[in-house]
Amino acid sequence: MRTFIATAKALSDENRLRALMALTDQELCLCQITELLALAPSTVSKHMSILRQAHLVEGRKSGRWTYYRLAETADRPLVAQALAWVRQSLAAAERITRDARHLEKILKVPTGERCGSKTSRQAA
Repeated sequence: MRTFIATAKALSDENRLRALMALTDQELCLCQITELLALAPSTVSKHMSILRQAHLVEGRKSGRWTYYRLAETADRPLVAQALAWVRQSLAAAERITRDARHLEKILKVPTGERCGSKTSRQAA
């Protein structure tokens, strides 16, 4: 039951749902997610920590940067179901469509250039 509650809580925030949808087909650096959500890096880190604790995302460090991707779900059917539900339910949402267009622009800037500044919002 703890897993279910952690998953439900993780999915109860619009910004965390937006981050999950952005990660649907790709791995993103924390600074790219920060730019997309237009939030402070510490706030985005907290959101990603909640998603990670619920086993919805996985992270890896590469030098100074942390990259996130959707979690492997082979041994976690609840997570697989939750991610499928989120993708199916939000795929056509206006906010997610706008985020996808914005993310295309963000991804045109190399990670080192975007993440090299003090905050990703200053790099925009």
